[in-house]
Amino acid sequence: MLLKVKRRTKKKKQLDTEEQIQPEVRFEMEILGTVTTVYKFQGMSDFQYLAMHSGPDGKQTSMYDKVLMLKPEKEEFFNKELPLYIPPPIFSRLDTPVDYFYRPDIQHREGYNNPQVSGENLIGLSRARRPHNAIFVNFDDEEIPAKPLDAAVQTWKKVCTNPVDKKVEEELRKLFEVRPVWSRNAVKANISVHPDKLKLLLPYLAYYMLTGPWRSLWVRFGYDPRKHPEAKIYQVLDFRIRCGMKYGYAPNDMPVKAKRSTYNYSLPITVKKQVSHTVSVHDLKQGLGTSGASGAKKPASSRYKLKESIYIFREGALPPYRQMFYQLCDLNVESLQKIIRRNDGTESECTERDGWCLPKTSDELRDTMSLMIKQIIRSTRPALFSNTTSSADGKEQLAYESGEDEDDEEEEEEDFKPSDGSENEMETEILDYV
Repeated sequence: MLLKVKRRTKKKKQLDTEEQIQPEVRFEMEILGTVTTVYKFQGMSDFQYLAMHSGPDGKQTSMYDKVLMLKPEKEEFFNKELPLYIPPPIFSRLDTPVDYFYRPDIQHREGYNNPQVSGENLIGLSRARRPHNAIFVNFDDEEIPAKPLDAAVQTWKKVCTNPVDKKVEEELRKLFEVRPVWSRNAVKANISVHPDKLKLLLPYLAYYMLTGPWRSLWVRFGYDPRKHPEAKIYQVLDFRIRCGMKYGYAPNDMPVKAKRSTYNYSLPITVKKQVSHTVSVHDLKQGLGTSGASGAKKPASSRYKLKESIYIFREGALPPYRQMFYQLCDLNVESLQKIIRRNDGTESECTERDGWCLPKTSDELRDTMSLMIKQIIRSTRPALFSNTTSSADGKEQLAYESGEDEDDEEEEEEDFKPSDGSENEMETEILDYV
């Protein structure tokens, strides 16, 4: 049924008295008819962007015919002086309509401040991220933090309410005592802890390096790897499996597939996105670190543990992802360790690119690891290399370029990008704490 409602307000004349006279409000309702068919849409309606020009007199003039090319035009058409009518990249951050039922605005507690929004990005793809109170340190920063932020301490104390959480905290403390620098994946491979709790525990015990040879790693509070040459073994190596015809195999022949496919990808705002389980503070207090689905087969002690291959490189084994962040001490190959330890005892300067290692050490490690990867693929899929020639001893020596020239050449021939959203990628981890 279609109902028409009018609200009429009759204002009464103000008399000389000080009393305020309330206006008279009257509603008129009229039934216009019945609605036989109702259309409901799962997604938001399309937005229309009009190319209008406002004249000096305020009159709006449509520029549609001047902007839209309806037939092949000459050069003069493209050289005309016209305002730019570039539609915004996004009109709404949501793809599904929301029934808010005219609810009032949320009343925040005293002292709450709205998250900062830049003028260049007023409409974001998602809500403002909630900070996890992590401390970020750049390689050029002079001082390193000796203790966590008070907010990080309060957050962890609020969540750590059962013996399991305290046990996990002690286990992580012991890990940082044995080794002052860890990647998050290495921690997840040594301790069984729910990822949501790990986000709160790491800022409580360590700070995060953004740049330099220890970027994307968590460093124990009070420890400065830039002042300790023995911290060389904890440096990070950004390794990506090389792919292209010049390496003997195409992207489709890669045994290590991309974690996401470009053809099967949806934005976070699309309708078909699966709804993830929301973890509340109450859930965390109930011991999410060890409790999970009732039908889980894994024991509680290893339910959330990752495999060692997530952070350790071994000869004869392929990495789980096309892009990996290894620490030098986790390269369990004797030939790689010889490259790393060439200047043991003679380290004199810590640089942002090479740390305590000799210059170009990372390039040599990547070249050697790439050759190992190719030999593994060659042994598992010999048909890929049937048309290639090898040397007399059966070992093919590859001539790799290093430095900026290598990056430029790979950009031209490489047909794939590192797996987006991989749990091993540095960008994904930074977003969790921004």
